[in-house]
Amino acid sequence: MRTPPALAAGLTAGLLLGACSTAGPTDDRAGGTTGGGPTAYAATSGPPTTAPSTTAPSTTATQPTPTPSTSSRPKPAPDPASIAALIATQYDGGNLKLGRERGSTDAYRQYFATYESNGLTISGRINIPRGTGPFPAVVLAHGYVDPAVYTNGETMLRERDYLARQGYVTLHIDYRNHAQSDRDPRNDANLRAGYTADAINAGLALKKAQVVDPDRVALIGRSMGGGVVYNALVVRPGLFRAAVAYAPVSSDSVDNFDKWVRRDASRSGAARAVIGRLGTPEAQPAAWAATSPRTYFGRVTEPLLIHHGTADEDCPLSWSRESVAALKAKGKDVELRVYPGGRHTLTSPQWDTSIRRTEAFLADHLG
Repeated sequence: MRTPPALAAGLTAGLLLGACSTAGPTDDRAGGTTGGGPTAYAATSGPPTTAPSTTAPSTTATQPTPTPSTSSRPKPAPDPASIAALIATQYDGGNLKLGRERGSTDAYRQYFATYESNGLTISGRINIPRGTGPFPAVVLAHGYVDPAVYTNGETMLRERDYLARQGYVTLHIDYRNHAQSDRDPRNDANLRAGYTADAINAGLALKKAQVVDPDRVALIGRSMGGGVVYNALVVRPGLFRAAVAYAPVSSDSVDNFDKWVRRDASRSGAARAVIGRLGTPEAQPAAWAATSPRTYFGRVTEPLLIHHGTADEDCPLSWSRESVAALKAKGKDVELRVYPGGRHTLTSPQWDTSIRRTEAFLADHLG
């Protein structure tokens, strides 16, 4: 179905401004059915950009060229799995395009969508409220679903529907290597840091669309996507106005690596590649700390709301408690909502309570 002319005109003008293991946490699929698969974290889609060295050894016609000191040599590029590599990356998100309309309701129109993420095209699903914009917007970062079976926009249906009915543009991203998104063969070996790049670029793409108020964009992630939230907040502080994490993975990447990658025979290749570069967490704790968003929590500037059930079978509540304690130690604005007996994927009536709290939190901070 063709995009309605008025909506197409608004989007076009905005777009012209810029270019399986069963042992891990899963996302809710079709509003409650879970699928098996381990989580991971998040790395750049290409080599990190670093400024060239401006220091050169002085030479004259009468003196030999001195040997450069260690301090004048260019610093090695950070490991692509590190937070420093994500920070060093130049993000270019934009070119948000609408495809076929499907699943529209009386409250919003829903479209297949694509946008650009550092040289890759990422697919997703966007809900646009009916009415006159610009609207506040939310990027939705889903939890783990085996990319081999994942289909476009199959998760976080409840969040997308509820928030779009409250007047939010919702862009649910598929991530690289999922659905119709381009492929990145290095992503697993880089602790899936590319997912963070995709979320950041989605936020930038929304800010360039005229149907979106660029000053009112938030980020919501669940499970693995909660780890994407942590990373995005430390990598690009100020990009999002607020963030919400549902049953997030640990903010210490060693916890996640040990639970879902290191002990999973199907991911032995990725585990060897990472350990070959970083060493084991036991032997090289500093290198592993550099891959953990918790190490960089001092950079966070946005308020964060976390939802977590006490009976989470995949991501223990203790992980969120530890993340909250680390954020508060840095003086950050963070709130943890605990759901007694709640599983990894909250069900009603707890989910209903959580989404009302989420919408109230967004309203408070996005205005």
